[in-house]
Amino acid sequence: MSDTLTAEEIAHNYYAAGHSVSLINKMVVFETLTEEEVDRVDRNVRHLEIMVAKDYWTTEDLEPLNSAITAGKAKIA
Repeated sequence: MSDTLTAEEIAHNYYAAGHSVSLINKMVVFETLTEEEVDRVDRNVRHLEIMVAKDYWTTEDLEPLNSAITAGKAKIA
């Protein structure tokens, strides 16, 4: 079943996903992460994975989301 969202809702979801991208990108530059930081990165990676799997995206560039997923997974592996 697909999600049916307005253009405004899609834009809001994309904007919100950007917060996860920013957090992950800030965290991956640290040499080491605390257990709490690892958990935070993991939660945000999982959030982005859920978001990129949505079928309502139109012209949004999902590359930053996918790149953050890859970087976050590599950092906490």
